[in-house]
Amino acid sequence: MSDKVYVNIFEFEDEAKKNLTNNSYTYYRSGANGEHTLRDNIDAYARIKMNPYVCAGLKDIDLSTTVLGQKLNIPIGIAPTAMHRMATPRGELTTVTAAKKVGTIYTLSSLATTNMEDVAKEQPDALRWFQLYIAKDRKITEVMVREAERLGYRAIAVTVDAPYLGIREGDERNKFTLPSHLKLEILESFKKEFAVKGKGGSGLFEMFKDQIDPAMSWEDIKWLKSFTKLPVILKGIQNGEDALRAAQLGVHIWVTNHGGRQLDTVRSTIDMLPEVMHAIKDYRNTVEVYVDGGIRRGTDVLKCLALGAKCVFIGRPLLFSLAAEGEQGVLKMFQLFEKEMKVAMMLLGAGKISDLGLKHLVKATIPVSNL
Repeated sequence: MSDKVYVNIFEFEDEAKKNLTNNSYTYYRSGANGEHTLRDNIDAYARIKMNPYVCAGLKDIDLSTTVLGQKLNIPIGIAPTAMHRMATPRGELTTVTAAKKVGTIYTLSSLATTNMEDVAKEQPDALRWFQLYIAKDRKITEVMVREAERLGYRAIAVTVDAPYLGIREGDERNKFTLPSHLKLEILESFKKEFAVKGKGGSGLFEMFKDQIDPAMSWEDIKWLKSFTKLPVILKGIQNGEDALRAAQLGVHIWVTNHGGRQLDTVRSTIDMLPEVMHAIKDYRNTVEVYVDGGIRRGTDVLKCLALGAKCVFIGRPLLFSLAAEGEQGVLKMFQLFEKEMKVAMMLLGAGKISDLGLKHLVKATIPVSNL
């Protein structure tokens, strides 16, 4: 690793900005409209206060957990984020290699700049999930899912909060499109019309409008479950009613507002999480809940887990650490999270992840009271 020392997760963004073009940095950083949700995703964690227990007699801290029956060394997975080759030359190949070394989940985005097979060949034994958009042409969707199965991906995370792309003013201003030497390898391998080309605004917006189906419904989730053997996760659940409906269908739940990139002024994800957990209280033995959005501190992770999430996922910190120092940057980022989590758990009096619970949070500061 390089000699550069990072003392917190925020510092990777400063380093990444030096290495990225303005277009790429703005795409990675920006949120929808006025970016209120983008900011609140981070700020909301400070509103929830922790409740430590002393004299716990702890000597060691165990951060391992299981997700969908698979062991993770740390309860932090890598969320699906687009276009990693804008951040580092080997792109998604670097990311999946880092995930394998850390011992955690890598979720490959449909908007990747490396194809599904190359990622699988790079790390065949890595714990890989595949993120899916429902295309207007359902046959393309089915073929993509079957290819993910063939290549050893362990779950399908279908994005349900983006039937239409949110308005990202920075990308509109920059007329964002992919650098000319890159392609959306996965989408273009299944259908050439998925190419991202600027048309006076955001090229990505145009691709979504043309190819991704805004009419996706709960019937499509049933259809997806009918032909895949893989666990299905709905990525984009933002309230208790939708969470309950998902649980009733037997799919897992990913609480997210798309990093504040879709509908601005929705709640932060940590504010959504208690409502979701309460809504599915009768399904907690069979349905797992994950969360992303604004997670920058070890204590942020612990608050999500204490509220009932099985695992958290990170997006922008991954992209910025990748752009800062490639694989080394990602490993350093996970080391920072690990350090902060172990110190916080020692001070909380919780020796392992399963020890964490509502008692470690001050109830009056949790967004809802019917827990």
